[in-house]
Amino acid sequence: MNNSLSLLELTRLVASLVQRPETQNVWVTAELSDVAVRGGHCYMELLQKDDRGLQVAKARGVIWANTYPRIDAQFFAATGQRFASGLKVMLRVSAAMHPVYGFSLVVTAVNPEYTMGDLLRRRREILERLKAEGILNLNRELKWDCAVPNRIAIVSAPGAAGYGDFMNQLHNNPARLRFTTRLYPAIMQGASAPHSIIAALEQVAAESHMWDCVVIIRGGGATSDLQAFEDYALAANVAQFPLPVVIGIGHERDVTVLDYIANTRLKTPTAVAEWLIAQGENALAWLQTTGNRILQIASQRISGNKEQLAHAEGLLPVVARGAIDRGLTRMRNATSAIENVSARRLQPQHTRMQMLFQQLIQAAGRRIERERTRLDSSDTLLSALSPAATLARGYSITMLDGKAVTDPSQVKPGDELTTLLAHGQITVTPTR
Repeated sequence: MNNSLSLLELTRLVASLVQRPETQNVWVTAELSDVAVRGGHCYMELLQKDDRGLQVAKARGVIWANTYPRIDAQFFAATGQRFASGLKVMLRVSAAMHPVYGFSLVVTAVNPEYTMGDLLRRRREILERLKAEGILNLNRELKWDCAVPNRIAIVSAPGAAGYGDFMNQLHNNPARLRFTTRLYPAIMQGASAPHSIIAALEQVAAESHMWDCVVIIRGGGATSDLQAFEDYALAANVAQFPLPVVIGIGHERDVTVLDYIANTRLKTPTAVAEWLIAQGENALAWLQTTGNRILQIASQRISGNKEQLAHAEGLLPVVARGAIDRGLTRMRNATSAIENVSARRLQPQHTRMQMLFQQLIQAAGRRIERERTRLDSSDTLLSALSPAATLARGYSITMLDGKAVTDPSQVKPGDELTTLLAHGQITVTPTR
């Protein structure tokens, strides 16, 4: 076929169709991907996605070395970050078709305000969503359970410079404060960072009783690396975390959505360590001030009491002598009063007792006389009734075995009877 074209002819034809005035110096919006700098040139992929996140357009882009330093410096000065994958940008491009390298878009300028606006828009959307869900301020308003946080859970990348700076600053503090720490390792940049940080936070939450707070730290670097922290799922997890979250990510100028929702935001990992140390130093200063105040008050009290005691010691002999003299006077007065009262009260009683004593003597004499008379009458009667008086009048008493016989039937033949007389006795033995 004589009308065929060579590949070079075809690419040149395409280039003539592509490189037209309407495709030169055109402002386009796209998302960056696979950004790489080689030989002073910056290569990238420009993507466009629909509302569902599906890719609908793709083109290779390049910033040549003769313009890349200017464009990079302009973009960094405005946004604080370098070109990186995931950023949405507005670029001025010119379409180009190279016979060997194919189609590409040559970048000649950038509008950083578009990127800043997109970052702020994404951040604003996350914050508004958290606010609508009622969780935006939960961690920021969380009360600390301790005056001095010294049990610290750390979420960071092991071996990272920021983590090393934090540990060195914290454990080598001039005040020699002691802190208990444990690292819960996580990836701190890239697409997998949000999921990795959330997994580490979940481990901390499972052991929350062991910690006073959790710190999320990452050292400095490209600001674009911090895009991992502009994530809704991570922000929601931090906002609802049961312990106070302390953030120390990036440089002083860097801000992420986590800075708006964490309990405490500090600019760097070292600043976080300094803040924790300051809490302990403030507590020590308060204790020292309070102790000095207590010592001062106690010293003043002791000094005052010593003065009072010395004054009391000086007064004690005088006061004691006076008290004794007053006591003796009161005793003498009381004794005199008692004697006067006793004399007035006892005299009538004494007279009455003397009268009663005389009456008692007289009554006793009369009673004794009556009893003597009665006893004399009884003695006379007893004398008249006694066996001796009866015998004297001519009577006798017959005795058997020491007992008086009152009936003849009491006596048997052969019994020995004794008859008592006034003067003597007779013994007989009846035969019948």
